[in-house]
Amino acid sequence: MRNLVFIIIFLLLSSCSDKPSSSLLEQIRKKGTLTVITRKGPTSYYQTANGKLGLEYELSSRFARYLGVKLKLLVSENPEDIIPMIVQGEADLAAAGLPITNQRKKLVRFGPGYQTVETKLVYRLGSGRPKSIEDVIDGQLEVTSGSHHAERLKELLSVHPDLHWKETRNLNSTDLLNLVFEQVIDYTLVDSNTLTLFKRYNKEVNAAFSVSAPMQLAWAMPYSKDDSLYNEVQNFFRMLRSTGELAQLIERYYGHADQLGFVGTRLYIRHIQTKLPRYQIQFQKAAVKYKLDWRLLAAIGYQESHWKPLATSPTGVRGIMMLTLNTARQLKVDNRLDPEQSIFGGAAYLRSILNRLPDRIAEPDRTWLALAAYNVGYYHLRDAKKITKMRGGDPDKWIDVKKNLPLLSQKKWYTKTRYGYARGKEPVDYVENIRIYRDLLVWHNEKQNAYRNTPQVQLPEVDSTVF
Repeated sequence: MRNLVFIIIFLLLSSCSDKPSSSLLEQIRKKGTLTVITRKGPTSYYQTANGKLGLEYELSSRFARYLGVKLKLLVSENPEDIIPMIVQGEADLAAAGLPITNQRKKLVRFGPGYQTVETKLVYRLGSGRPKSIEDVIDGQLEVTSGSHHAERLKELLSVHPDLHWKETRNLNSTDLLNLVFEQVIDYTLVDSNTLTLFKRYNKEVNAAFSVSAPMQLAWAMPYSKDDSLYNEVQNFFRMLRSTGELAQLIERYYGHADQLGFVGTRLYIRHIQTKLPRYQIQFQKAAVKYKLDWRLLAAIGYQESHWKPLATSPTGVRGIMMLTLNTARQLKVDNRLDPEQSIFGGAAYLRSILNRLPDRIAEPDRTWLALAAYNVGYYHLRDAKKITKMRGGDPDKWIDVKKNLPLLSQKKWYTKTRYGYARGKEPVDYVENIRIYRDLLVWHNEKQNAYRNTPQVQLPEVDSTVF
Protein backbone atom coordinates (compact mmCIF):
# COMPACT_ATOMS: atom_id res chain seq x y z
CA MET A 1 0.00 0.00 0.00
CA ARG A 2 2.83 2.39 0.89
CA ASN A 3 4.56 1.73 -2.44
CA LEU A 4 1.27 2.21 -4.25
CA VAL A 5 0.85 5.63 -2.66
CA PHE A 6 4.36 6.64 -3.79
CA ILE A 7 3.62 5.42 -7.30
CA ILE A 8 0.38 7.41 -7.45
CA ILE A 9 2.14 10.55 -6.22
CA PHE A 10 4.95 10.01 -8.75
CA LEU A 11 2.44 9.61 -11.59
CA LEU A 12 0.58 12.74 -10.52
CA LEU A 13 3.79 14.74 -10.40
CA SER A 14 4.86 13.33 -13.74
CA SER A 15 1.57 14.27 -15.34
CA CYS A 16 1.93 17.80 -13.99
CA SER A 17 5.49 18.16 -15.26
CA ASP A 18 4.47 16.88 -18.70
CA LYS A 19 2.20 19.91 -19.00
CA PRO A 20 4.54 22.79 -19.87
CA SER A 21 3.90 25.96 -17.88
CA SER A 22 3.88 29.20 -19.83
CA SER A 23 6.93 31.44 -19.54
CA LEU A 24 6.84 34.85 -17.91
CA LEU A 25 6.93 36.51 -21.33
CA GLU A 26 4.00 34.39 -22.52
CA GLN A 27 2.04 35.29 -19.40
CA ILE A 28 2.60 39.02 -20.05
CA ARG A 29 1.42 38.66 -23.63
CA LYS A 30 -1.55 36.55 -22.59
CA LYS A 31 -2.80 39.10 -20.07
CA GLY A 32 -1.98 41.91 -22.53
CA THR A 33 -0.29 44.13 -19.94
CA LEU A 34 3.29 44.97 -19.00
CA THR A 35 3.48 46.28 -15.42
CA VAL A 36 6.34 48.70 -14.86
CA ILE A 37 7.40 50.57 -11.73
CA THR A 38 8.84 54.04 -12.25
CA ARG A 39 9.25 57.22 -10.25
CA LYS A 40 8.35 60.85 -10.77
CA GLY A 41 11.14 63.10 -11.92
CA PRO A 42 12.57 64.89 -14.96
CA THR A 43 14.84 61.96 -15.82
CA SER A 44 12.19 59.26 -15.59
CA TYR A 45 8.49 60.20 -15.74
CA TYR A 46 6.44 63.37 -15.44
CA GLN A 47 3.15 64.73 -16.69
CA THR A 48 2.54 67.97 -18.59
CA ALA A 49 -0.62 69.67 -19.76
CA ASN A 50 -0.15 67.94 -23.11
CA GLY A 51 0.79 64.44 -22.00
CA LYS A 52 3.30 62.18 -20.29
CA LEU A 53 7.04 62.56 -20.78
CA GLY A 54 10.35 61.29 -19.44
CA LEU A 55 13.05 59.02 -20.82
CA GLU A 56 12.00 56.01 -18.74
CA TYR A 57 8.36 56.51 -19.72
CA GLU A 58 9.26 56.63 -23.41
CA LEU A 59 11.46 53.54 -23.17
CA SER A 60 8.77 51.63 -21.25
CA SER A 61 6.08 52.63 -23.75
CA ARG A 62 8.24 51.46 -26.62
CA PHE A 63 8.96 48.15 -24.90
CA ALA A 64 5.25 47.53 -24.31
CA ARG A 65 4.57 48.20 -28.00
CA TYR A 66 7.50 45.95 -28.89
CA LEU A 67 5.82 43.15 -26.91
CA GLY A 68 2.40 43.96 -28.37
CA VAL A 69 0.83 44.74 -24.99
CA LYS A 70 -0.42 47.75 -23.03
CA LEU A 71 1.71 49.57 -20.48
CA LYS A 72 0.55 49.64 -16.85
CA LEU A 73 2.61 52.17 -14.96
CA LEU A 74 3.04 52.10 -11.18
CA VAL A 75 4.52 55.37 -9.94
CA SER A 76 6.45 55.11 -6.70
CA GLU A 77 6.53 58.23 -4.57
CA ASN A 78 9.80 57.15 -2.97
CA PRO A 79 12.74 55.42 -4.67
CA GLU A 80 13.30 53.44 -1.47
CA ASP A 81 10.21 51.37 -2.32
CA ILE A 82 11.13 50.42 -5.89
CA ILE A 83 13.61 47.57 -5.28
CA PRO A 84 11.42 45.92 -2.58
CA MET A 85 8.43 46.10 -4.95
CA ILE A 86 10.42 44.27 -7.62
CA VAL A 87 11.70 41.68 -5.15
CA GLN A 88 8.11 41.03 -4.04
CA GLY A 89 6.96 40.62 -7.64
CA GLU A 90 4.60 43.58 -7.70
CA ALA A 91 5.69 44.46 -11.23
CA ASP A 92 7.39 42.86 -14.20
CA LEU A 93 10.27 45.32 -14.12
CA ALA A 94 11.41 48.69 -12.80
CA ALA A 95 12.27 51.46 -15.28
CA ALA A 96 13.23 54.25 -12.92
CA GLY A 97 16.72 55.41 -13.82
CA LEU A 98 18.32 52.98 -11.37
CA PRO A 99 22.12 52.86 -11.29
CA ILE A 100 23.58 49.37 -11.02
CA THR A 101 25.28 48.97 -7.64
CA ASN A 102 26.79 45.92 -5.94
CA GLN A 103 24.21 46.09 -3.15
CA ARG A 104 21.30 46.19 -5.58
CA LYS A 105 22.67 43.33 -7.67
CA LYS A 106 22.23 41.09 -4.62
CA LEU A 107 18.49 41.77 -4.69
CA VAL A 108 17.45 42.21 -8.32
CA ARG A 109 18.55 41.28 -11.81
CA PHE A 110 19.58 44.16 -14.07
CA GLY A 111 19.14 44.41 -17.80
CA PRO A 112 21.69 46.04 -20.10
CA GLY A 113 23.02 49.47 -19.19
CA TYR A 114 21.79 52.27 -21.43
CA GLN A 115 23.15 55.49 -19.90
CA THR A 116 26.25 56.37 -17.88
CA VAL A 117 26.02 58.62 -14.81
CA GLU A 118 28.12 59.63 -11.82
CA THR A 119 27.04 60.64 -8.34
CA LYS A 120 27.87 64.29 -7.70
CA LEU A 121 28.12 66.27 -4.47
CA VAL A 122 26.17 69.46 -5.12
CA TYR A 123 26.50 72.90 -3.56
CA ARG A 124 25.23 76.43 -4.27
CA LEU A 125 27.47 78.87 -6.09
CA GLY A 126 28.70 81.61 -3.79
CA SER A 127 28.78 79.41 -0.69
CA GLY A 128 32.30 78.12 -1.24
CA ARG A 129 33.09 75.09 -3.34
CA PRO A 130 34.09 72.03 -1.27
CA LYS A 131 37.03 70.12 -2.70
CA SER A 132 36.67 66.85 -0.81
CA ILE A 133 34.41 64.97 1.59
CA GLU A 134 36.32 66.46 4.52
CA ASP A 135 35.08 69.90 3.49
CA VAL A 136 31.41 68.94 3.90
CA ILE A 137 31.62 67.26 7.30
CA ASP A 138 30.59 70.43 9.13
CA GLY A 139 27.80 71.26 6.68
CA GLN A 140 24.21 70.08 6.35
CA LEU A 141 24.09 67.16 3.92
CA GLU A 142 20.77 65.52 3.07
CA VAL A 143 19.86 62.62 0.75
CA THR A 144 16.84 60.45 0.01
CA SER A 145 16.58 57.43 2.31
CA GLY A 146 17.04 54.05 0.67
CA SER A 147 18.76 55.62 -2.33
CA HIS A 148 22.13 54.58 -3.72
CA HIS A 149 23.30 58.00 -2.53
CA ALA A 150 22.69 56.95 1.07
CA GLU A 151 24.35 53.63 0.25
CA ARG A 152 27.44 55.46 -1.02
CA LEU A 153 27.66 57.66 2.08
CA LYS A 154 27.62 54.57 4.29
CA GLU A 155 30.54 53.21 2.27
CA LEU A 156 32.45 56.46 2.84
CA LEU A 157 32.04 56.17 6.63
CA SER A 158 34.89 53.67 6.84
CA VAL A 159 37.29 56.32 5.55
CA HIS A 160 35.53 59.38 7.00
CA PRO A 161 34.05 58.33 10.37
CA ASP A 162 33.05 61.93 11.21
CA LEU A 163 30.83 62.19 8.14
CA HIS A 164 27.16 62.72 8.99
CA TRP A 165 24.02 63.33 6.97
CA LYS A 166 20.26 63.27 7.13
CA GLU A 167 18.05 60.85 5.19
CA THR A 168 14.51 61.77 4.19
CA ARG A 169 11.71 59.67 2.72
CA ASN A 170 9.55 62.58 1.63
CA LEU A 171 11.90 64.35 -0.80
CA ASN A 172 13.38 63.19 -4.09
CA SER A 173 16.59 64.39 -5.74
CA THR A 174 14.93 67.34 -7.44
CA ASP A 175 13.35 68.44 -4.15
CA LEU A 176 16.75 68.30 -2.46
CA LEU A 177 18.36 70.27 -5.28
CA ASN A 178 15.74 72.96 -4.71
CA LEU A 179 16.65 73.02 -1.01
CA VAL A 180 20.31 73.57 -1.94
CA PHE A 181 19.24 76.31 -4.35
CA GLU A 182 17.15 77.98 -1.62
CA GLN A 183 20.05 77.51 0.86
CA VAL A 184 17.92 75.49 3.26
CA ILE A 185 20.60 72.78 3.20
CA ASP A 186 24.26 73.01 2.20
CA TYR A 187 24.75 69.87 0.13
CA THR A 188 23.09 66.86 -1.43
CA LEU A 189 24.10 63.97 -3.68
CA VAL A 190 22.48 63.55 -7.10
CA ASP A 191 23.19 61.68 -10.29
CA SER A 192 24.82 63.67 -13.06
CA ASN A 193 21.85 63.30 -15.43
CA THR A 194 19.45 64.74 -12.83
CA LEU A 195 21.80 67.66 -12.21
CA THR A 196 22.14 68.34 -15.94
CA LEU A 197 18.37 68.78 -16.33
CA PHE A 198 18.01 70.80 -13.13
CA LYS A 199 20.74 73.21 -14.20
CA ARG A 200 18.72 74.22 -17.24
CA TYR A 201 16.68 76.38 -14.88
CA ASN A 202 18.92 76.92 -11.86
CA LYS A 203 22.51 77.61 -12.81
CA GLU A 204 23.34 78.62 -9.23
CA VAL A 205 23.46 74.94 -8.23
CA ASN A 206 26.65 73.18 -9.27
CA ALA A 207 28.65 69.98 -8.83
CA ALA A 208 31.65 70.17 -6.52
CA PHE A 209 33.12 66.72 -7.26
CA SER A 210 32.15 63.13 -8.01
CA VAL A 211 31.66 60.68 -5.15
CA SER A 212 31.33 57.58 -7.33
CA ALA A 213 32.86 55.96 -10.36
CA PRO A 214 30.75 56.03 -13.55
CA MET A 215 27.68 53.79 -13.23
CA GLN A 216 25.24 52.37 -15.75
CA LEU A 217 21.49 52.94 -15.52
CA ALA A 218 19.46 49.82 -16.20
CA TRP A 219 16.06 48.21 -15.74
CA ALA A 220 15.62 45.91 -12.74
CA MET A 221 13.76 42.59 -12.71
CA PRO A 222 13.14 39.90 -10.08
CA TYR A 223 15.57 37.00 -10.00
CA SER A 224 14.03 33.98 -11.70
CA LYS A 225 14.98 30.76 -13.46
CA ASP A 226 12.73 32.00 -16.25
CA ASP A 227 14.91 34.08 -18.58
CA SER A 228 12.21 34.88 -21.13
CA LEU A 229 11.53 38.50 -20.07
CA TYR A 230 15.19 39.17 -19.30
CA ASN A 231 16.22 37.95 -22.76
CA GLU A 232 13.54 40.06 -24.43
CA VAL A 233 14.75 43.16 -22.60
CA GLN A 234 18.24 42.40 -23.93
CA ASN A 235 16.85 42.05 -27.45
CA PHE A 236 14.87 45.28 -27.12
CA PHE A 237 17.87 47.41 -26.12
CA ARG A 238 19.99 45.72 -28.76
CA MET A 239 17.41 46.80 -31.32
CA LEU A 240 17.27 50.38 -29.96
CA ARG A 241 21.03 50.66 -30.26
CA SER A 242 21.20 49.21 -33.76
CA THR A 243 18.50 51.55 -35.07
CA GLY A 244 19.95 54.59 -33.29
CA GLU A 245 16.67 55.16 -31.45
CA LEU A 246 18.27 54.94 -28.01
CA ALA A 247 20.81 57.63 -28.88
CA GLN A 248 18.03 59.79 -30.32
CA LEU A 249 15.92 59.53 -27.15
CA ILE A 250 18.86 60.42 -24.92
CA GLU A 251 19.72 63.33 -27.22
CA ARG A 252 16.13 64.54 -27.05
CA TYR A 253 16.28 64.93 -23.28
CA TYR A 254 19.94 65.80 -22.72
CA GLY A 255 21.44 66.97 -26.02
CA HIS A 256 20.66 70.64 -25.46
CA ALA A 257 20.39 70.75 -21.67
CA ASP A 258 23.65 72.55 -20.93
CA GLN A 259 23.56 74.89 -23.94
CA LEU A 260 23.21 78.17 -22.02
CA GLY A 261 25.59 79.58 -19.45
CA PHE A 262 24.75 81.17 -16.12
CA VAL A 263 24.49 84.72 -17.45
CA GLY A 264 22.51 83.74 -20.54
CA THR A 265 19.91 81.85 -18.52
CA ARG A 266 19.37 84.66 -15.99
CA LEU A 267 19.09 87.26 -18.77
CA TYR A 268 16.54 85.15 -20.62
CA ILE A 269 14.39 84.68 -17.51
CA ARG A 270 14.46 88.43 -16.96
CA HIS A 271 13.41 89.06 -20.56
CA ILE A 272 10.53 86.57 -20.19
CA GLN A 273 9.26 88.74 -17.36
CA THR A 274 9.89 92.16 -18.92
CA LYS A 275 9.77 91.82 -22.73
CA LEU A 276 7.68 88.79 -23.64
CA PRO A 277 4.34 90.07 -22.24
CA ARG A 278 4.28 92.73 -25.00
CA TYR A 279 4.32 90.08 -27.73
CA GLN A 280 2.93 86.91 -26.18
CA ILE A 281 -0.56 87.32 -27.59
CA GLN A 282 0.86 87.68 -31.12
CA PHE A 283 2.93 84.51 -30.70
CA GLN A 284 -0.17 82.68 -29.46
CA LYS A 285 -2.37 83.86 -32.33
CA ALA A 286 0.27 83.01 -34.92
CA ALA A 287 0.61 79.56 -33.36
CA VAL A 288 -3.12 78.97 -33.73
CA LYS A 289 -3.14 80.06 -37.36
CA TYR A 290 -0.16 77.95 -38.41
CA LYS A 291 -0.69 75.02 -36.00
CA LEU A 292 2.55 75.51 -34.09
CA ASP A 293 3.61 75.68 -30.44
CA TRP A 294 3.65 79.34 -29.41
CA ARG A 295 6.52 78.67 -26.99
CA LEU A 296 8.58 77.44 -29.93
CA LEU A 297 7.77 80.58 -31.93
CA ALA A 298 8.69 82.77 -28.97
CA ALA A 299 11.96 80.87 -28.57
CA ILE A 300 12.77 81.48 -32.25
CA GLY A 301 12.02 85.17 -31.79
CA TYR A 302 14.33 85.37 -28.81
CA GLN A 303 17.14 83.55 -30.58
CA GLU A 304 16.75 85.82 -33.59
CA SER A 305 16.42 89.22 -31.95
CA HIS A 306 16.02 88.93 -28.16
CA TRP A 307 12.45 90.12 -28.87
CA LYS A 308 13.63 93.44 -30.30
CA PRO A 309 11.17 94.61 -32.99
CA LEU A 310 13.68 97.05 -34.56
CA ALA A 311 16.56 94.56 -34.70
CA THR A 312 18.63 94.72 -37.89
CA SER A 313 21.66 92.61 -38.82
CA PRO A 314 24.59 93.60 -41.04
CA THR A 315 23.23 91.20 -43.68
CA GLY A 316 19.91 93.03 -43.86
CA VAL A 317 17.56 90.71 -41.98
CA ARG A 318 15.21 92.66 -39.74
CA GLY A 319 12.54 92.48 -37.06
CA ILE A 320 11.70 90.16 -34.18
CA MET A 321 11.83 87.09 -36.43
CA MET A 322 14.73 88.48 -38.53
CA LEU A 323 13.17 87.95 -41.96
CA THR A 324 15.15 88.60 -45.12
CA LEU A 325 13.70 91.06 -47.60
CA ASN A 326 13.02 88.30 -50.12
CA THR A 327 11.32 86.09 -47.56
CA ALA A 328 9.19 89.01 -46.36
CA ARG A 329 8.08 89.72 -49.94
CA GLN A 330 7.16 86.08 -50.53
CA LEU A 331 5.12 86.08 -47.32
CA LYS A 332 3.52 89.46 -48.13
CA VAL A 333 5.03 91.09 -45.04
CA ASP A 334 4.96 94.83 -45.79
CA ASN A 335 6.80 96.01 -42.69
CA ARG A 336 9.36 93.68 -41.13
CA LEU A 337 9.73 96.05 -38.15
CA ASP A 338 6.07 95.69 -37.19
CA PRO A 339 6.07 93.06 -34.39
CA GLU A 340 2.80 91.41 -35.41
CA GLN A 341 3.70 91.19 -39.10
CA SER A 342 7.15 89.83 -38.26
CA ILE A 343 5.81 87.17 -35.88
CA PHE A 344 3.11 86.02 -38.29
CA GLY A 345 5.65 86.06 -41.12
CA GLY A 346 8.12 83.96 -39.13
CA ALA A 347 5.38 81.47 -38.23
CA ALA A 348 4.31 81.23 -41.89
CA TYR A 349 7.92 80.70 -42.96
CA LEU A 350 8.49 77.92 -40.40
CA ARG A 351 5.25 76.23 -41.43
CA SER A 352 6.28 76.37 -45.10
CA ILE A 353 9.59 74.66 -44.29
CA LEU A 354 7.85 71.98 -42.24
CA ASN A 355 5.50 71.33 -45.14
CA ARG A 356 8.41 70.99 -47.58
CA LEU A 357 10.19 68.31 -45.59
CA PRO A 358 9.42 64.74 -46.71
CA ASP A 359 6.51 63.08 -44.91
CA ARG A 360 8.76 60.23 -43.77
CA ILE A 361 10.60 62.52 -41.31
CA ALA A 362 9.02 62.09 -37.89
CA GLU A 363 8.97 64.41 -34.91
CA PRO A 364 10.93 65.73 -33.15
CA ASP A 365 13.52 65.52 -35.93
CA ARG A 366 11.12 67.26 -38.30
CA THR A 367 11.00 70.38 -36.13
CA TRP A 368 14.75 70.48 -35.45
CA LEU A 369 15.60 70.10 -39.14
CA ALA A 370 13.07 72.80 -40.04
CA LEU A 371 14.65 75.16 -37.52
CA ALA A 372 18.08 74.51 -39.02
CA ALA A 373 16.67 75.38 -42.46
CA TYR A 374 15.08 78.54 -41.02
CA ASN A 375 18.59 79.63 -40.07
CA VAL A 376 20.89 78.34 -42.81
CA GLY A 377 18.43 77.96 -45.66
CA TYR A 378 16.46 74.98 -46.96
CA TYR A 379 18.94 74.10 -49.70
CA HIS A 380 21.97 74.21 -47.44
CA LEU A 381 20.09 71.83 -45.16
CA ARG A 382 19.62 69.53 -48.12
CA ASP A 383 23.38 69.66 -48.74
CA ALA A 384 24.02 68.76 -45.09
CA LYS A 385 21.60 65.85 -45.38
CA LYS A 386 23.48 64.71 -48.49
CA ILE A 387 26.81 64.79 -46.62
CA THR A 388 25.20 62.92 -43.73
CA LYS A 389 24.14 60.14 -46.07
CA MET A 390 27.59 60.05 -47.70
CA ARG A 391 29.16 59.55 -44.27
CA GLY A 392 26.83 56.71 -43.30
CA GLY A 393 24.41 58.69 -41.11
CA ASP A 394 20.64 59.02 -41.30
CA PRO A 395 19.76 62.24 -43.16
CA ASP A 396 16.31 62.28 -41.52
CA LYS A 397 17.66 62.33 -37.95
CA TRP A 398 18.80 65.54 -36.27
CA ILE A 399 21.33 63.69 -34.13
CA ASP A 400 23.19 62.71 -37.35
CA VAL A 401 22.62 65.85 -39.42
CA LYS A 402 23.89 68.16 -36.68
CA LYS A 403 27.24 66.34 -36.75
CA ASN A 404 27.59 67.09 -40.45
CA LEU A 405 26.22 70.63 -40.78
CA PRO A 406 29.56 72.15 -39.69
CA LEU A 407 31.23 70.42 -42.65
CA LEU A 408 29.51 72.90 -44.97
CA SER A 409 32.29 75.33 -44.08
CA GLN A 410 35.05 72.89 -45.08
CA LYS A 411 36.18 72.94 -48.70
CA LYS A 412 36.67 69.17 -48.72
CA TRP A 413 32.92 68.77 -48.23
CA TYR A 414 31.12 71.83 -49.56
CA THR A 415 32.70 71.32 -52.98
CA LYS A 416 30.77 68.05 -53.13
CA THR A 417 27.44 69.82 -52.63
CA ARG A 418 25.16 71.71 -54.97
CA TYR A 419 24.78 74.94 -53.00
CA GLY A 420 28.31 75.27 -51.65
CA TYR A 421 29.77 76.99 -48.61
CA ALA A 422 27.73 77.80 -45.51
CA ARG A 423 28.55 78.53 -41.87
CA GLY A 424 27.21 75.17 -40.80
CA LYS A 425 28.07 75.42 -37.09
CA GLU A 426 25.65 78.32 -36.67
CA PRO A 427 22.43 76.35 -37.34
CA VAL A 428 23.54 73.69 -34.85
CA ASP A 429 23.90 76.28 -32.07
CA TYR A 430 20.74 77.97 -33.32
CA VAL A 431 18.60 74.84 -32.94
CA GLU A 432 20.06 73.84 -29.58
CA ASN A 433 19.55 77.35 -28.18
CA ILE A 434 15.93 77.38 -29.31
CA ARG A 435 15.33 74.02 -27.68
CA ILE A 436 16.56 75.25 -24.31
CA TYR A 437 14.74 78.60 -24.69
CA ARG A 438 11.51 76.74 -25.26
CA ASP A 439 12.13 74.42 -22.30
CA LEU A 440 12.87 77.38 -20.05
CA LEU A 441 9.73 79.17 -21.21
CA VAL A 442 7.57 76.13 -20.50
CA TRP A 443 9.14 75.78 -17.06
CA HIS A 444 8.76 79.47 -16.25
CA ASN A 445 5.11 79.56 -17.36
CA GLU A 446 4.26 76.58 -15.22
CA LYS A 447 6.17 77.89 -12.21
CA GLN A 448 4.86 81.45 -12.35
CA ASN A 449 1.36 80.61 -13.61
CA ALA A 450 1.94 83.19 -16.34
CA TYR A 451 -1.45 82.69 -17.91
CA ARG A 452 -3.27 84.07 -14.89
CA ASN A 453 -2.95 87.72 -15.91
CA THR A 454 -2.30 87.27 -19.62
CA PRO A 455 -5.03 87.63 -22.29
CA GLN A 456 -5.77 84.19 -23.65
CA VAL A 457 -6.61 82.80 -27.07
CA GLN A 458 -7.74 79.30 -27.95
CA LEU A 459 -4.51 77.33 -28.37
CA PRO A 460 -4.07 74.30 -30.61
CA GLU A 461 -3.37 70.82 -29.30
CA VAL A 462 0.41 70.35 -29.28
CA ASP A 463 2.11 66.97 -29.01
CA SER A 464 4.59 67.65 -26.21
CA THR A 465 6.56 64.53 -27.09
CA VAL A 466 7.77 66.42 -30.16
CA PHE A 467 10.14 68.43 -28.00
